[in-house]
Amino acid sequence: MEKMGAADSQLEDLFEQKKPVRNPLVPVGALLTAGVLTAGLISFRQGNSQLGQKLMRARVVVQGATVALMVGSAYYYGD
Repeated sequence: MEKMGAADSQLEDLFEQKKPVRNPLVPVGALLTAGVLTAGLISFRQGNSQLGQKLMRARVVVQGATVALMVGSAYYYGD
């Protein structure tokens, strides 16, 4: 049973070292990306290819902004 306590201690140390999310805008950007992607796929499925194409382009822009937020926050916090 002593070995089990050591494993639990190491597991707790692992979770304590995990950093909290520092930039709440990154998950928001990911959700926006998924939402625009979903809307674009629905538009394509309904046969509205012009709107679907605009939404796919918007998805690329939102996804790029999300990646820029990730890189910027990593640079700012020194990760």
